[in-house]
Amino acid sequence: MNVKSIFGIILTLVGLIGLVYGGIDFTKGGVAQASFVYLILGGIFFFTGVSLIRGTRA
Repeated sequence: MNVKSIFGIILTLVGLIGLVYGGIDFTKGGVAQASFVYLILGGIFFFTGVSLIRGTRA
């Protein structure tokens, strides 16, 4: 496996964890600003990882 592919998988997993944690925090009525930060950063990491994996598979 390529180093870019492994890094893409790690970014995707970290992004997915951030999205899940932000969603759980948001639905439990946590601090709205922190929930949005987790959701935004999780989305950035997730989509960056997916695009990195997609770009290295070719």
